[in-house]
This record gives sequence, C-alpha cells and structure tokens, in this order.
Amino acid sequence: MRTKVLLLAVLFLASLSLSAQQYEPQVGFSTENGSKTNFMKNKASDNMFITLAGGANILIGDHNNDLGFGDRIAPHGAISIGKWYNPYMAFRLQINGGMMKNYSFLSGNGVVQDFTWINPHADIMWDVTNFWAPYNEAKIFRFIPFVGLGYANRFEMTDDANRRMPRAESLSANFGAQMLFRLSRTVDLALEGQYTLFDQDWNLEYDPRTRYHRVPQLMLGLNFNLGRKEFEVLEPMDYALLNDLNSQINALRAQNDDLNAELSRRPESCPECPPPPVIPPARENIQNVVYFRLNKAVIDANQEINIATTAEYAKKHNLPIKLVGYADRKTGNPTYNKGLSERRARAVAKRLTEKYGIPTNSISIDWRGDEVQPYNVNEWNRVVIMNTDDK
Repeated sequence: MRTKVLLLAVLFLASLSLSAQQYEPQVGFSTENGSKTNFMKNKASDNMFITLAGGANILIGDHNNDLGFGDRIAPHGAISIGKWYNPYMAFRLQINGGMMKNYSFLSGNGVVQDFTWINPHADIMWDVTNFWAPYNEAKIFRFIPFVGLGYANRFEMTDDANRRMPRAESLSANFGAQMLFRLSRTVDLALEGQYTLFDQDWNLEYDPRTRYHRVPQLMLGLNFNLGRKEFEVLEPMDYALLNDLNSQINALRAQNDDLNAELSRRPESCPECPPPPVIPPARENIQNVVYFRLNKAVIDANQEINIATTAEYAKKHNLPIKLVGYADRKTGNPTYNKGLSERRARAVAKRLTEKYGIPTNSISIDWRGDEVQPYNVNEWNRVVIMNTDDK
C-alpha cells in the first residue's frame, strides 16, 4: 500500500514538473531571433497601439514638377490603430490626409490648386528588428516597413481661376516604413515615411507621361501602446527530465507488482491468529506546492488542484495551513523578489479563503523572496509551499 502511495506521489510530481517545463515562459525577451522563437498567443486586447502623427506631403505627377519644391509642400496628418499578433507582425488601420497642392494648366495658365483629401487604408507591418534579432520588449529602436491598400477621396473645390473641380476618388497603394524610438513602456516617438499611389484621374488632368500620381509623406508623432505590452516566449519541454521521471515511475511500478505478488501468496484468513489491535488511522501532515510563472503572482488553472487538495485535507482533519512564498534568484533583485514572494503567498491565501472557505485565522503567511531556494531547479523556486501542521 505504501508503494502505491509513493507511486501516485511521483506521478503527481511528474505532472507538475512537465507543466513547469512545457509552459515556462520568458516574458519580454528571447535568446534567439524572433523568427526562430515560439510565442504564446496573446488576447484580443493585448499589444494594441494608437499612433497620432503630423507632417507634410507633396504631389508628384503631370505639371507639378514645374512648380518649385517649396511651393508644393502641404500639411498632412494621420491616425492609426492596430495590433501586434507577435513581436514582428502587426495589422493596422490608418486614416491619413489633409491638404494637397496641384499645379494645373486646364485654364490655359498655371494655377496652384489647394484641395483637401482623405485616405483610409489597411496595412500589414513587419518589425524587422524583432524578426532578425532576439525579441526585447524594452528595445530602444525598431524599424518597421509596411504595405497596404486603401481608398482615397479628393473633395470638391473651386480653384484660384474660379473653376469648379468635382470630387475625385481612387484606389490607393500605400507603402513605407516607420521608425519607433522608445520613450517609455507606454509611449514611443514615431517617425514615418509613406509613399502613396493614386490613379491618373486624381487631379482631372490627362498627361500621357503620368500613369499614376504619387504622394510622398513624412510624419512625426507619438505611438501609444495599449493593454499588455510584452509577449511570452515558450521554452521547449525538458525531455531529459521527462525520461528520468518515466524511469522512476517504471521502477516504482515494478516494485508495486512485486509487492502485489507477495500479498497474493498470503492466506486470505487465519482463524488461529488473534485479531489485530484497533489502531486509529494515522494523521500525517502534508505539503503541497503552487508554481507560478516568471514575474507573476497569478494562479494558473493547472495549479488549482493543489490548492483544492490542501484545503480539503485541512478541513477534514481541522488543521491550520502555513504558506511560504518564494522567488527564483536568477531574475529580479532581492528587494523586488521579496515583494513578489509576498504577493504570491497572499494570492494563495485569498484563494483558500474565498473559494474553499478556509478561515483566515487558520492560515499563516510567510515570504522569503530569493534568500531561500527550496529547489535546485531555478524555475521551481517561483513557488508557494503549503503545509498542514498541527504543531
């Protein structure tokens, strides 16, 4: 019977070990290029961003080259909203537009036309720095090319020659690059260069030399990161540990089979034997654990069974529960880890009280930070150890 209990204990610890190895994340950085790294899927509200920018544009096409460069510059602005699906691939919707200057000869004389326009478009963005280099959430500089398609509308106007210009519209091809300079965890300085193509009817002039109208744009603004900012890196499973645990389980199974074989050879009854004394069942104190992710004090669903088992045993035998929180020594600093281990211990205490009805006066809490490392494996020290103790 004792062997069976030991076997179940090893199986339980094996499941915890595999869970810790398979889902152990590194938050906010990777050691390999982003293209070679596996990232956990983020929530719909995670890694969102809004960008506000302003700058200038010039229209290229038809007779505009006959106008001085400075006379062609017009004010321009854009607002964007998007989401990063991993550290190097994003999708955004941008609305850009403003004023635009066109040099027209439709009236016989050169006339500068000022008109307003708007161009909503959808872009795919590719963060080159996080694709070719290791991902780091705190990276100071990021270079992000993009390409997209959209729709452009030039509003009706009357030019300086008192000529009415009807509204014009066109599909657009948008491409360019954005450079982000980190100011804080939430805000980046955004410098964006964009090149937009419209069809030849954009300004209602027909010049056989112009197949498309081009609008280079240069903008400077702020990028605001919303929701969760970082990504989690999935580390591969430790197969050496898995094989070692399987070997231990197989060895215990063999021992259990030998014990069952020995018990089967004993007589089922012994009339001449005196009855065994009545001994009350032994009550043993138990120890259980709750593992946490790196830099987290949130209880994962796969750790809930450990808390439930401890609570049930403590209530059945009317035992107090002692909680001790820890943090691993290889990340953070002693002061931060002390607070992190306290938050972990209090999170478990709150779960025991609110979900399982353990009285607060039956729970004692302690936290050791990284000054004590109960396990040899660094990642396992991100833990709260639960003890039922009647002493």
